[in-house]
Amino acid sequence: MTQQTTHNASVAPWTPRSWREKPIKHQPAYEDASALKQVIDRLRNYPPLVFAGEARALKKALASVAAGEAFLLQGGDCAESFAEFHALNIRDTFRVILQMAVVMTFAARIPVIKVGRLAGQFAKPRSQADETRDGVTLPSYKGDIINDSAFTPAARAADPERIIQAYNQSAATLNLLRAFAQGGYADLHRIHKWTLEFVQDHPLSERYDALAQNLEQALDFMAAAGITAENSPQIREVAFYTSHEALLLPYEEALTRTDSTTGDCYDVSAHFLWLGDRTRQPDHAHVEFLRGINNPIGIKCGPTMTGEGLIELLDILNPDNEAGRITLISRMGRNKVEEHLAPLVRRMKAEGRSIVWSCDPMHGNTINAANGYKTRVFDTILSEVKQFFAIHHAEGTHAGGIHIEMTGQDVTECTGGGREVKEENLSERYHTHCDPRLNASQALELAFLIADELESHRKRGR
Repeated sequence: MTQQTTHNASVAPWTPRSWREKPIKHQPAYEDASALKQVIDRLRNYPPLVFAGEARALKKALASVAAGEAFLLQGGDCAESFAEFHALNIRDTFRVILQMAVVMTFAARIPVIKVGRLAGQFAKPRSQADETRDGVTLPSYKGDIINDSAFTPAARAADPERIIQAYNQSAATLNLLRAFAQGGYADLHRIHKWTLEFVQDHPLSERYDALAQNLEQALDFMAAAGITAENSPQIREVAFYTSHEALLLPYEEALTRTDSTTGDCYDVSAHFLWLGDRTRQPDHAHVEFLRGINNPIGIKCGPTMTGEGLIELLDILNPDNEAGRITLISRMGRNKVEEHLAPLVRRMKAEGRSIVWSCDPMHGNTINAANGYKTRVFDTILSEVKQFFAIHHAEGTHAGGIHIEMTGQDVTECTGGGREVKEENLSERYHTHCDPRLNASQALELAFLIADELESHRKRGR
């Protein structure tokens, strides 16, 4: 592997393995180190899941988001699972993301960059390393790439072979996503028909019907002008990217390769990797790993993030202030947005940092329902999104994106929404292996509400 150095000569040289010299958090304890090494050595020879040129294309697209000329839509599973791996599940999540993007694009009149939490989102940091039930203590479930959610000693043991299974599932998922994105499934007319189905029987149908009609008129006009799927690839194809948290570093290291055209290192497990709110210590392993790869990267910013702390991270991860390199993913919680996000936005603007601001309204708003289910309330999610837009409007900055945990399935994991899910409904279709996700209806409803914000911002700008 080609060694790469940073632009600051005082900083130690970076290699894909240099993270191993740093303290590290949220890594599993593998009982058989030699078995883990054998798996990682095998993985080093496996084909890349994505290509460096694709990551560069995404970085360029994100630079347009940072400039206020596009919007980022990032969504998908909380944690992908082996048990729910099915072509229909992938299709339905992809379909809802496309629907959301069309609604937002029409309202904002700017491109929407589509990034899935798919094809690699298998590892999850946990607040507690262990879990106790009825007096029995076992390691916490940390995602299917590490262990199983079943509460038995064998299931909760970290198994290196799961890394290979996660790679194989990611490869198959990417293969299907590319087929959907390029094979006609993403045709604008098809997506519009799906949206019409949503409008017809939704409780808020009157509000959404006007937008649906405008979409239909625009498509009819384009057809009359001779712009069709047959002669315009933009009508039938989309660029779709993948992302996940860079958490299990042996996996990420094994899939870090030197690009033959540029000599730069890329993590080819995904187009976009993010740094979690629990692993963003500047002198720790996860920051060390991410500083050397050339993918666009995200930084989760919770309420404990300070302006000084964020500047320190940006100086490490983006010393040249490269546009499109950094996406700041705010996850404050509804009651903490104004207090904690606004000062960060002002500080980054004053510093002249080229960044994408994205809102994660999910992670700061998780609660336990009275019946014991972990859930999120749709109105609370919406409140954080609205505050996010309001702060950026007040500060004269660009509210650049949304980052949500969602699924194309008709699950009952988050309460509220137009087709109201109540706490007593949670047990009906609660399928998540980790955190509660918006279902297809709630995700699309959120897209329409974000579209209102984008359209209002566009009109104010005019």
